[in-house]
Amino acid sequence: MTLTQHDRSTVRSRKALVAGSVGNFIEWYEFGVYGYFATIIAARFFTPEGGSEAEALVKTYASFALAFFFRPVGAALFGRLGDRIGRRPVLILVITLMTGATTLIGVLPTYATVGALAPWLLTFLRVLQGLSAGGEFGGAVSVMTEFAPPGRRGLYGSWQSFTVALGLLGGAGAAALLATVLTEDQLGDWGWRLPFLLTLPLGLGALWLRLRLDETPAFREEREDERPPVREITGAIALGAGRIMGWAAAGYTFLVVLPSYLQSTLDATFQQALIATVLANLGFALTIVPAGWLSDRFGRRPVMLTGAVLVVILAVPLLNLLQDPGVSLTVKGVAVCGAGAVVGLMAGPGPAMLAELFPTNVRYTGLGLAYALSNAVFSGCAGLIITETIERTGSVDIPAYYAAATCAVSVLALSWNPKAPVKAPKARGRAPKGKAR
Repeated sequence: MTLTQHDRSTVRSRKALVAGSVGNFIEWYEFGVYGYFATIIAARFFTPEGGSEAEALVKTYASFALAFFFRPVGAALFGRLGDRIGRRPVLILVITLMTGATTLIGVLPTYATVGALAPWLLTFLRVLQGLSAGGEFGGAVSVMTEFAPPGRRGLYGSWQSFTVALGLLGGAGAAALLATVLTEDQLGDWGWRLPFLLTLPLGLGALWLRLRLDETPAFREEREDERPPVREITGAIALGAGRIMGWAAAGYTFLVVLPSYLQSTLDATFQQALIATVLANLGFALTIVPAGWLSDRFGRRPVMLTGAVLVVILAVPLLNLLQDPGVSLTVKGVAVCGAGAVVGLMAGPGPAMLAELFPTNVRYTGLGLAYALSNAVFSGCAGLIITETIERTGSVDIPAYYAAATCAVSVLALSWNPKAPVKAPKARGRAPKGKAR
């Protein structure tokens, strides 16, 4: 049976959706695992004999943050390549780098084996992960939105965020399973390595999918025009970063930092903290795709504004509820699930919103940098800022203040709607890229 042009287009769109999103799953699975095992990693890599556990945890989050600060470097480097030579080859390169670095973490020697070299080796691999992750988002979102059928860019882009939720859930699920079937000693000795080693088969599967991916129609048809002025690109990057600041900060606060906060501040067990995180990520996952679909009907900004405003209003009451020993575990579980759901309202439309800020010939670079910069400052530093500030002030409400403050800034950025922040350059009549090759 011969496929029609519409059928072929639908197949290509769905292949792009899977190939684009699978890398995001792996990236956030690993970042989630690192966050969930932060206390164990601190003990194995950052705690010399007689060292402070609190100091080791701060150093662990510093390594976590450092990887995020290399994301903008990766976004600029791989983004420029992706805008010049195509989305497909660069996405193949970044998934290979990400898979290799994550797998190697699973076989690293600890401080007890190689001394002070251990944290440096771990930090080096985190840097490689940061570079690859910086190149992943811009390419994946470009592929998803450029292959999206008309009027469905928000829905297709939301799958990037949805696979983030699946990755975090996968990491939390793996950690919770290991914490259940292994003893505490086994988990600390070797069990923590297993989730990192699992990245190898996942990465090979992602690589196979991307090798079969077509280049996007928008890139093939784009003409060799001049890039828009740097001032316009910079302004759009700043606007995009401001709009997703709350998503970045509240997302990491509720979905990744929560386990360590519950353990170190509220004396929760490792299993209780992981269950709370699974529930938060479940709520996050449930609202992302519907939010993307709603943004195709009612606009990106109204849906994202709803989520940001809700975090500003509810962050402190939510944390106070978790701190109250008289509140049942069921009510607390519903609360953290609801917190994740509110973040999903921002995450669903976010990728399409960023993609629409930039024309094709700077899209990979522009949206990648906006996302990477916002995440470097407000996600990557979340654990470090929250842990250090709680230690210095003694206030257990810091996570709520942090999420609410950043979402308040996003409310302002989303309320401002400049027309065409970046103008597409005029065509010069040159041959399209796809035909020139």
